[in-house]
Amino acid sequence: MKFRSTRGYEREMTGAEAVIQGIAPDRGLFVPTEIPEMPFDIAEMQGKSYQEVAKAIIGLFFDDYTEEEMQRCIDGAYDGKFEAEEIVPVVKAGDAWFLELYHGKTAAFKDMALSILPYLLTTAMKKQQEDKKICILTATSGDTGKAALEGFADVEGTEIIVFFPNHGVSQIQQKQMTSQEGSNVHVFAIEGNFDDAQTGVKNIFQDESVHEALLKEGVKLSSANSINIGRLVPQIAYYVYSYIKLLEQGALKCGDPVNVVVPTGNFGNILAAYYAKRMGLPVKKLICASNRNNVLTDFLRTGVYDTNRAFYQTNSPSMDILVSSNLERLLYHLSGEDAGEIRRLMADLDEKGRYEVPDSIRAGLSAFSAGFADVEETDQTIGAMYRENHYLFDTHTAVAYKVYEDYRRSTGDETPTLIASTASAYKFASSVAESLGVPETDGFRAIDAVHEYTGVPVPRAMSGLEEKPVLHDQVIDRTEMKEAVLRALS
Repeated sequence: MKFRSTRGYEREMTGAEAVIQGIAPDRGLFVPTEIPEMPFDIAEMQGKSYQEVAKAIIGLFFDDYTEEEMQRCIDGAYDGKFEAEEIVPVVKAGDAWFLELYHGKTAAFKDMALSILPYLLTTAMKKQQEDKKICILTATSGDTGKAALEGFADVEGTEIIVFFPNHGVSQIQQKQMTSQEGSNVHVFAIEGNFDDAQTGVKNIFQDESVHEALLKEGVKLSSANSINIGRLVPQIAYYVYSYIKLLEQGALKCGDPVNVVVPTGNFGNILAAYYAKRMGLPVKKLICASNRNNVLTDFLRTGVYDTNRAFYQTNSPSMDILVSSNLERLLYHLSGEDAGEIRRLMADLDEKGRYEVPDSIRAGLSAFSAGFADVEETDQTIGAMYRENHYLFDTHTAVAYKVYEDYRRSTGDETPTLIASTASAYKFASSVAESLGVPETDGFRAIDAVHEYTGVPVPRAMSGLEEKPVLHDQVIDRTEMKEAVLRALS
């Protein structure tokens, strides 16, 4: 398996090379040269562990890793750091099945891929005889940052720098990042939103003066965002695994279709579900759920992507995004792998803040449905789900469930449905407490209040967080990101 840039960079790369590189030299994103078929008969995988399913799926894409190398990556990633023995429980509540992706070390779905990315990267460095230190440069809307920090802290041969929007993440998310220990860890808040942070990171990747300065320090840049194909591929595994779990539970017969609903910001998580569908998973409809920042809803309905709109801070902050980077990968596949068309669309986005896809691409968008929920609807959904089913979910998962309810009412589609539950409710405890009618707004005290009200266990990741010292307190302007990187690594 080789990987090529969505924008036509001439050289195809191995999996190890693409993982190290992070983003292509022409600013494109790496995609597989072909999307492979499922490596097994799904029915025969019943009873298999998450580790066994993940190894087969991830190893199919990264086949330049030996079986022994991939096994070490899997064993190191999916171990006792996950509180759920099955890694990804699949739980029925209300009218859907929930993929609980938040039982890892930071209580968010990013752990599923960022637990294995450090192993994939360090293995790749050895395979490529890379003698430079790798700096992981990451922008976060809340969850990626902590998961990346946790994964790469004190990993030999690496440094990690995370930028997050000041006032744009939850109190708990911020404390998780700013209290992160590790001799190779650097965390900065920026005055701006996630799109500003993500744009700044992309600009640093393309700045030759930065690369020249870092090479003198013996450092190369890579990424832990889902722009890195090593972040994206592991996410495919949990959609396949969840279908197998539904077979085991008798909710489906093999070959029966399933809908998948994903609360979506940067489009990586739902793109992984799209890849699973392309590999042969019987997915009927991919339902993209957005909050009030509903640029993706409008795009999937009209074919026009337009960021020239108001930006809202909501109670589902990981989705407070207007520029969804991974959408570029989908456009590449739907265009018939036309790199010239992708360059044109991305140039329009850079220059005009908008683009409109041709009919050939728009036709492929029919695989998706889209909707959004505002803050009030999100709150109501959390409260109603708990009152009616005694099931507690976070604000992002509530957006997904509300969008699913709307979809089901409008279409009459009764296909069994999987919802990606992306974070523990306790990561957004103040919003969840308000939705439940629990009178506590402070994030840390709200954890105790929600636990007392519901009895739902608090993840280990939240225990003692309030008492941890702040180790990273720098707040910089978005224009100072380049200088911050150079200072941190000099």
